[in-house]
Amino acid sequence: MTRKTLSSRRFIKPTYTYLIEKKRDGGEFNQEEIRYIIDSTLDGEMPQHQLAALAMAIYFQSMSAQETAILTEEMMLSGEVIDLSRIARPKIDKYSTGGVGDKTSLVLVPLAVASGIVVPMMGNEDQDYVISTIDKLAAIPGFRSDLSIKEFVAQLTKIHGAIVSQSPDLAPADAKLFELRKSTGTIPSLPLITGSVLSKKLAEGAEGLVIDVKWGNGSFIKDLEQAKQLARSMTRVGRSMKRRCVALVTDMNQPLGNTVGTALELKEAIELLRGEGPEDMQELVLKLGMEIVRLAGVAGSTLSAKQTVQRHLKDGSALEKLKEIVKAQGGDPSYIDDPDKFKPAKHIRKLPAPKRGYVHTINAALISRGVNILASGGAESRVITDYSAGVSEIKKVGTQVKQGEPLMMIHYNDESKLEAALEYFKAAYRLAPKRPVPPPLVVERVA
Repeated sequence: MTRKTLSSRRFIKPTYTYLIEKKRDGGEFNQEEIRYIIDSTLDGEMPQHQLAALAMAIYFQSMSAQETAILTEEMMLSGEVIDLSRIARPKIDKYSTGGVGDKTSLVLVPLAVASGIVVPMMGNEDQDYVISTIDKLAAIPGFRSDLSIKEFVAQLTKIHGAIVSQSPDLAPADAKLFELRKSTGTIPSLPLITGSVLSKKLAEGAEGLVIDVKWGNGSFIKDLEQAKQLARSMTRVGRSMKRRCVALVTDMNQPLGNTVGTALELKEAIELLRGEGPEDMQELVLKLGMEIVRLAGVAGSTLSAKQTVQRHLKDGSALEKLKEIVKAQGGDPSYIDDPDKFKPAKHIRKLPAPKRGYVHTINAALISRGVNILASGGAESRVITDYSAGVSEIKKVGTQVKQGEPLMMIHYNDESKLEAALEYFKAAYRLAPKRPVPPPLVVERVA
């Protein structure tokens, strides 16, 4: 696919003010207007203050399904679109809106590859306090995530899986718009999220996409109904662009698994690839994995999909594929064989329960911010410098604890950062005398 530029003979360019006012008043953009907006964003012709006003108008007035589909396609075609048609396997990717303690991509990519699927995963930026999949893999000595598109395609051709950083050559118009959205409070706009995610994912060459839409205090989507709307928006636009698409709406009101932190989460992912690990992560890996193999056509029935996922976890083939991916990208695969090679933190201390009771709620975002302080330059820094820092043995919602019993174990090296991190950890937990009913992990499936 190639992108057509506008011709002044066919299209009379409107003023930016007209476009802002049209959307402010609830109007719907046509294809030429959306293409003009993307062109003007890409070449920098639209002044930043007017682009910001337009983003805010879209945030409040939203966009129709047709507008969102056009926006997605125009952003996708604003850069290079990778052609993987020469690889005679189904190409399915997985995307998550970002979650605290979510290490499913580390498991699902090699699992899907072991099932006969090509997975062209490029990592997108999550919330500013969430540790990305790329951040976690950086804990493996030598691992490279900055592959060129040529290297990316070559690796997919050879071993059928790759986990790399987002290429600036893909959907560059979205990259510019995303930077503006971060500074204008318009990140939560559903059509802009849909366009942003799908334009990049489909430019990777994926034929289908499994989406994990998270909602709760550990996600930028706090409202369940909004999460459901986003899932519907993404699957609807994906289908309109002739891509297979399915979404699960999942709970993010507590961390996933028992750990938060780069090396700690990697070690937990390796446990999951051995068919072990915490129950909530096992459940999510199973359900997302089943969606991937069914979407790819590798498994037809629900039972067959379940058996396929379980087989590749139990027989070690998925674990071997992770080693292949790590080795292909310059990383030391011996760390996958022996996770104890990851350097442990100098200090480990417990966060004691202030009283007897049940864990009633956990604010996942606060735990992640505390870990970020221990692992990076501070609460506002995204650069992880300490891969061993984090928390483990997290007590989950519904767990009964005695006074003084650990709510989690804190792993750290720098004593000067501990007190600031503790403030977040203490504020994250709320105990109550009665056992709460833990929310379901998977709330809804949208296909």
